Amino acid sequence: MQVESVLDKENFTLEELFDEEEIIQECKALNSRLINFLRDRAQVKQMLHYIVEDPPEDSEKRRAYKFPFVACEIFTCEIDVILKTLVEDEELMNLLFSFLEPNRSHCTLLAGYFSKVVVCLMLRKTIPLMNYVQAHQEIFGRLVDLIGITSIMEVLVRLVGADDHMYTNFTDVMQWLADTNLLEMIADKLSPSNSPEVHANAAETLCAITRNSSSALAAKISTPSFVGRIFGHALEHAPSRSSLVHSLSVCISLLDPRRAALAPPGHLIRGQHLFDPPFSANPETVSGMLLKLGDLLMLLNVSSDESVLPTTYGELCPPLGKHRLKIVEFIAVLLRTGSDIAEKELVSSGAIHRILDLFFEFPFNNSLHHHVESIIMSCLESKNSTLIDHLFKECDLIGKVLSADKNPTLSSDTNGPTMPAPGRPSPRIGNIGHLTRMANKLVQLGNSNSQVQAYLQENGEWIEWHANVLLKRNTVENVYQWTCGRPSSLQDRMRDSDEDDIRDRDYDVAALANNLSQAFRYGMYENDDGEEVHGSLDRDEEDVYFDDDSAEVVISSLRLGDDQENGCLFTNSNWFAFQDDRIVDEPLSTSQPSRMEEINLNGTEGTVNSGGSSSSDDEVVVGEDEELLDTANSSERRSLSWVTENGLSNGRDPSSLTANLEKAGTSDVSLFGSDQCEGETSGVRSPVDWVAWQGELGKGGKAFFCT
Repeated sequence: MQVESVLDKENFTLEELFDEEEIIQECKALNSRLINFLRDRAQVKQMLHYIVEDPPEDSEKRRAYKFPFVACEIFTCEIDVILKTLVEDEELMNLLFSFLEPNRSHCTLLAGYFSKVVVCLMLRKTIPLMNYVQAHQEIFGRLVDLIGITSIMEVLVRLVGADDHMYTNFTDVMQWLADTNLLEMIADKLSPSNSPEVHANAAETLCAITRNSSSALAAKISTPSFVGRIFGHALEHAPSRSSLVHSLSVCISLLDPRRAALAPPGHLIRGQHLFDPPFSANPETVSGMLLKLGDLLMLLNVSSDESVLPTTYGELCPPLGKHRLKIVEFIAVLLRTGSDIAEKELVSSGAIHRILDLFFEFPFNNSLHHHVESIIMSCLESKNSTLIDHLFKECDLIGKVLSADKNPTLSSDTNGPTMPAPGRPSPRIGNIGHLTRMANKLVQLGNSNSQVQAYLQENGEWIEWHANVLLKRNTVENVYQWTCGRPSSLQDRMRDSDEDDIRDRDYDVAALANNLSQAFRYGMYENDDGEEVHGSLDRDEEDVYFDDDSAEVVISSLRLGDDQENGCLFTNSNWFAFQDDRIVDEPLSTSQPSRMEEINLNGTEGTVNSGGSSSSDDEVVVGEDEELLDTANSSERRSLSWVTENGLSNGRDPSSLTANLEKAGTSDVSLFGSDQCEGETSGVRSPVDWVAWQGELGKGGKAFFCT
């Protein structure tokens, strides 16, 4: 062992140990000699230098890359005596946190190593570490100043107890953190004067705190004064809207902590935008946010924006932008809280009316459409009748849906921000699907909500459109009635009959194939005496006729059913798939045993020729496989030998299997054969042999397997 040989020397250095590839494994294996050397203060100090100090410019690559990595891995092996040497020595702790000093360069590589060591100390030496941090509160400011580095942000997330509930048993630590100005420093990093990377990491840290709703820090963020501090930075005028986008992400997380923190603007988790149930939020938090609602709505006005974005369908003058999309998402979440104050403010301020206009002004922004649809659904399902009246009267929801559906192409005459390309046909608008879904929701709610039903029945144009357009569209778009195939997911399908359920049932093909192969391999279908079967188990793996791969191929090629009357593993269905145009359409049925006489196994109809072969008696060749031609002869012999040895006839002698096949009307189909097909080169055999297995020949059930 190389590490032991180094330790056997009288004088050796830490660098010599670090050069050995096995050092990390030896540490994890708790090599006592190695650990006793590494726990020494001088060695711990040297390892810290590797982690927190940039290597000299003329240093070797191993000093710049290998040594810091090995040192970090040794610390994160969580060897108690090594960590104890570190946390009990204030000078060593000062050396570790000297990485945060502002007058030093902060390499992202070393920042990652620093982060891993500090997090390890938080998990394994929580009390000594927090005692050190409490005595050196300047560490907070230095961490926040470097929050733009993601590794440092991860240290902050751990430090504030927002990850894994690290301080569950240390409530005094959480309260002490809340009493500091740490949260204010993080919130101030949302100022437009900072970079987007700083905004993103600061918002991520605050969102992580909101997810631990029981902590003192989360309670502090939810106060109206802190919410006002966040909005103050969000609404500062700046060329970049990064501060606004990430500040609203924090507000969204405050309203709904379950929501994914800082999903990219426009990103939607599947099912989240429409089908999440309403949730409750702190009324004081909601009230603090509503104070700035008017300023947010002013930003939704696109008339003063002169930017232009060319697209494949024309131009956006101006584009919607991430910040406007985030405002719409924020209002959608705010409305889903079910707050009466929020609903009244959104109605009186005209926010819902303006957002519905954006839906039609930007007909190709799919993310916007999802959020607007969520807002419409929240309004329709609200218990506030004023909100529903506002949606149908002031917003004219039905009229806008009908108008857009009657004119589904992008018009060049409009004064909206979306303009078609000149000289080209106007494209079809891209929000018809969302309009259809909203219309179906109106019909659904009309059956249970008298207020909605009254608005629908009093509109004759809607009644006519529903009967002549919507119902027909739903029929056409019902994928479950398409004859070209079934959908990939069946869990939500409403079945019309038990036959559909049986026909479309899914099976675990891999597990079934494995069980089937094991049944054959270990003699489940052996003769009563079982002597010959057990003898076959001593052969090599390659001699096993029905292996896992062939079983899976066979089963995946068959249409499985549930009929067990015939005593067969598989019911009769389309067992063979042919590749040319002359496909046998009707399935092979047990009531048609003579049908096999009319099928040429190469894909054409005709009589199977069982004689006249120059190679052997009763051979049938199915197709060609150039890659396996060399194994054709051996495969044929193994197939015949396997069935002879194992008696694949449910306890009957193999010779009786042939006789029963002849009685069943399949005498022209040999048990094993490889007659050459027409046009095939003489002397060339296919490796594909057909094996007939009779479960209950008296009942006519047959299955054919391909090796």
